[in-house]
Amino acid sequence: MKKVITYGTYDLLHFGHVNLLRRARELGDYLIVGLSTDEFNKGKHKEAYHSYENRKLILESIRYVDEVIPEQTWDQKIQDVIKHNVDIFVMGDDWEGKFDFLKDYCEVIYLPRTVGISTTKIKTDLNMVKNG
Repeated sequence: MKKVITYGTYDLLHFGHVNLLRRARELGDYLIVGLSTDEFNKGKHKEAYHSYENRKLILESIRYVDEVIPEQTWDQKIQDVIKHNVDIFVMGDDWEGKFDFLKDYCEVIYLPRTVGISTTKIKTDLNMVKNG
């Protein structure tokens, strides 16, 4: 069985997220998502609209996702790859080169982002509507 892993906050889930998850799952037989915990997001000075538990529930309902694990630190990726016998690490191409150190442990693939959508764009658009 070929295992794939990806990471993210997955807040305000949108079709770009689903596209990434679908394409990641197509690379293997089993997709693991490392989901940023609320505490980890605070350390990144990032605040999610939905709590970790709610984001996890949403991700677990997506047919492409087989397992959701907590992402608690930047440095846990090597241990996760080893612990879960991961074959392929996948991230969006906005992270190109940032995780090449994992090539010693598994294949690393950067997938193109879906054009025209991002959580930041959604938040900006909502703020424009709100502030009219």
